[in-house]
Amino acid sequence: MKLKLLTLAMAALTIVPSIANAQKKIVPYGKFESWCVRHIKESPIIGGNTKTIYNIGPKDTINENQAYKANTPWCSSNAYAKVSGVTKTSCTVTPAKSWDGSTCAKLETKYETLKVAGMVNLKLLVSGCIFWGKIFEPIKTANNPYALMNWGIPFTERPTALILDYKSEMPNKGTITKCKPATRVTSYAGNDSQEIIFILQKRWEDEDGHVHALRVGTAIRRIENPSNGWVKNYKVPVIYGDARKDANYKDYMKLGPKGLTYYAKNSKGKVVKIQEEGWAEPDETPTHAMLIITASVQEAFVGTVGNTMWVDNVALEY
Repeated sequence: MKLKLLTLAMAALTIVPSIANAQKKIVPYGKFESWCVRHIKESPIIGGNTKTIYNIGPKDTINENQAYKANTPWCSSNAYAKVSGVTKTSCTVTPAKSWDGSTCAKLETKYETLKVAGMVNLKLLVSGCIFWGKIFEPIKTANNPYALMNWGIPFTERPTALILDYKSEMPNKGTITKCKPATRVTSYAGNDSQEIIFILQKRWEDEDGHVHALRVGTAIRRIENPSNGWVKNYKVPVIYGDARKDANYKDYMKLGPKGLTYYAKNSKGKVVKIQEEGWAEPDETPTHAMLIITASVQEAFVGTVGNTMWVDNVALEY
């Protein structure tokens, strides 16, 4: 019996250092203390006002209608658009006060309206989203907005978890609204969720320019209910290999195109779908990472008005 207890104690001692040695590393600009403030003048036909939108990245102020090109992994649903010669902005991600008085990112689901000659003739529902990648500015169409972005960044590390602080409000839980371009506002019963996605992929491009991928790591969690204030050090473990074999697997973690469908610019400069074709071996090294935090899991222009998410201290654990 004494030998058995000694063996168990020695085993425990071998486990403790691995826990103690776990390191949490804040991702670039993951504290959301640094923002670029952009002042964009909209077209005279819709009022000609100067609107402010924000980008997570080096501190700067830009007073021109120009694409954002700073060195940062982050992009967002904030949009500088120029459709049919009309310049318009949308701002659903803003800096806000965090739980400790510092700055965090606030993601909102709300209506955006476009007025011509004082009359409202276009109304859209837009949900706040921050992600790793790039958006192709100025946006020239409202069709398939997911194809207007380059999703993910080069990444070869193998973290064990994504960690962040968040707060969630869902004041209109139970109602989902659809408000797409040139359509009427329609609402129906249902529950929207907020989502945290961290995906590791091994990507390659074939001779025809198609981008293929295997899923190396999966860390996805849906927030289905409002929080009671801030949730600190919220951890989403990375599942390596075939996530379907993990006890915590959910259907929303499945592969694209029926699961996640995103786009990337290939070596020819063309934006193509990322064809996620299978699960990589558990010890595979990724080539890219996608980090996405969103106030809605619905398709574009669909969600629950008022759903709001505050995010801070985004880190990876190793």
